[in-house]
Amino acid sequence: MKSTPNFEFETAALQPVCGVDEVGRGPWAGPVTAAAVILDPYNIPAGLNDSKKLTKARREALFIEIMATATISIASASVQEIDQINILQATFLAMRRAIEGLGIKPQFALIDGNKIPPNLPCKAQAIVKGDARSLSISAASIVAKVTRDRLMCDLSATFPGYGWETNAGYGTKAHQEGLATLGITPHHRVSFKPIHKMLC
Repeated sequence: MKSTPNFEFETAALQPVCGVDEVGRGPWAGPVTAAAVILDPYNIPAGLNDSKKLTKARREALFIEIMATATISIASASVQEIDQINILQATFLAMRRAIEGLGIKPQFALIDGNKIPPNLPCKAQAIVKGDARSLSISAASIVAKVTRDRLMCDLSATFPGYGWETNAGYGTKAHQEGLATLGITPHHRVSFKPIHKMLC
């Protein structure tokens, strides 16, 4: 029997509680994006789950529902910040910015993963595979994924030929072919090995 995300972590935590997730640690281009979401316990959209387990159409539909019913903050760390402080620290930075950007100060944060970002404005708990276990983190994963996918699609209009509208900056064959033909853009992470090799 497959398990689905529930509200148990939120119920046990100090209120209000936010779920936090990020997307974009692995791509060769674009920012890393995080979302912090405080769900309304009495108005939780049905079907929340790990964004990777949902179709694009379902993610988009849930994104609209989440935006209409929850308290949300979305933040990023730029390519320049990724290259300066490394992807892990940039991920922490994006998560911290997302939490700090909430209109309501959370008392507790549920963080997807096994590490808690430093210097958060509230207490926190890291939950491995949290996007498949906590409804708040599931919602955050959907918001972050849809937001970043849309951003990469917009960037692909300015920098065509890398397939960002479909690969979101990951190192797919289309992306590799674009790099070989067109070279590196300002949106590529030069600290990442495949891009660094091209520069050297």
